[in-house]
Amino acid sequence: TKTAPYAVLKTLQPKTDFPFCNCRSVDKTFYSIFNILMTVQDARKTGSEYLQKTSPSPALDSDVLLSAVTGFDKTDLIFKREAELTAEQEETFLSYIAARKTGLPVAYITGHKEFYGYDFFVTPDVLIPKPDTELLVEKAIEVIKEKTEGCKNSRILTVCDMCTGSGCVGISVLLECEKFLPKEKLPLVLLADISVPALEIARQNSACLLNAKGLQERVRFVHTNLFLSVQGTFDLIVTNPPYIPSKEARELLQDGRAEPLLALDGDVSITGDPTKENDGLGIMRNLVPQAVEHLSPGGVLIAEAGEYNAETAEYIFRDSGLKETSIFKDLNGDLRDVFGRKA
Repeated sequence: TKTAPYAVLKTLQPKTDFPFCNCRSVDKTFYSIFNILMTVQDARKTGSEYLQKTSPSPALDSDVLLSAVTGFDKTDLIFKREAELTAEQEETFLSYIAARKTGLPVAYITGHKEFYGYDFFVTPDVLIPKPDTELLVEKAIEVIKEKTEGCKNSRILTVCDMCTGSGCVGISVLLECEKFLPKEKLPLVLLADISVPALEIARQNSACLLNAKGLQERVRFVHTNLFLSVQGTFDLIVTNPPYIPSKEARELLQDGRAEPLLALDGDVSITGDPTKENDGLGIMRNLVPQAVEHLSPGGVLIAEAGEYNAETAEYIFRDSGLKETSIFKDLNGDLRDVFGRKA
């Protein structure tokens, strides 16, 4: 029976205060022997405390994981702080906290990540969509508006999202286009990736986000090593390819984040062998010339790159024959997206 608040019982130590208890960890609902259930307030505090030394944002992580378990939004977590979790919710929440403690990203634990205002399904088969990549969508929309405003012909624009991963860029572009273009004028979008599991995630996101709007027929998928299996030309190609130097990419994954190395390591040749350049642009050096061949006259290529190699990436754009090249900065003021237009 309840004889003390959860917060008080939490201070007790199984091995000293309850030597008869065979619990391996306080994390595994030790206090269930008292029929004590966490309240929302208890869970928020407990999660935050457990993640204090391993997460850069312990309170936020705890709240997001708790919301995923309870279905409560940010407001509910505050105003329903005395609500009790069920035993199943408590166990799930503590398992989520334990997983986050190992370094596994919150998005992989919950299976969801918001990007450009849309909810995308993610797994360790795909890179977690980052806020910086939203700039790629913004610039793509600007290009599409430029090409469609005042245009009286009936030609439908074509867009390719190369190295699509979860499909977040291409799908977001199409959803945003629906806000200013009639359905019959919406672009046709190709989502392309070398990873079969990644394409499956992109298909699931397409089904979830586009089906309800009747837009799924505007999207198709192709499994390809860059443009090897891609046919035709495009008015716009957007891409967030792997661009992190190999050594740095491997070091990033040592914290348990579990993101696919395939989506990070840019020091890879067209055959998948290490380039040993260690500048993160091995894939870009192959991707850009191929993209130029698949651009329509006046077509645009926009590629995300790192702040440390965006300027070199722009040289690759120019060497490949692209004009009007420029680099756009992200919200942090770092060089991020490289732009070029085919003559």
